[in-house]
Amino acid sequence: MIGLDKRYVWGVLPLIGFAIGHFLDKKETERMTLFRDKSALYGRPEGAERKPPSW
Repeated sequence: MIGLDKRYVWGVLPLIGFAIGHFLDKKETERMTLFRDKSALYGRPEGAERKPPSW
């Protein structure tokens, strides 16, 4: 190969997987913030319009 040992590739592969997973998790969290306090399950009770948002 390009001078890369198999042990090096197998040692770096989990780190690359972790980095990709971390990036995707952050993107999903960022996307889910769009739905805060808009779900019927987590919605505020009637008459609570003057309260600030939960976040």
